[in-house]
Amino acid sequence: MALMQITIIPMGTGTPSVGDHVAGVQKLLETREFEYQLCDMGTLIYGNPAELLRLAAEIHEYPFSRGVERVVTNIVLDDRRDKTVGIGQKREAVLQRLKR
Repeated sequence: MALMQITIIPMGTGTPSVGDHVAGVQKLLETREFEYQLCDMGTLIYGNPAELLRLAAEIHEYPFSRGVERVVTNIVLDDRRDKTVGIGQKREAVLQRLKR
């Protein structure tokens, strides 16, 4: 399983705000079988790498379905095969190191 961070940036919308688009993506994710977490700079999603990439394509298309004519999508995929790592475990590991 893997972690994906995805950020959509709709361009040319006439406003610097992207909140409505992000909210729409969150509603889309509510209909899917993925564990996910909204963050300030994107959304973290946990799942099978191939399924995550298909989902990324669907998320990328969302603003276009709302009339946006240009979208920049940033994707980071962390696919670790030696152990299972879920959402929040990396952060927790760093916090534990800071307590030492």
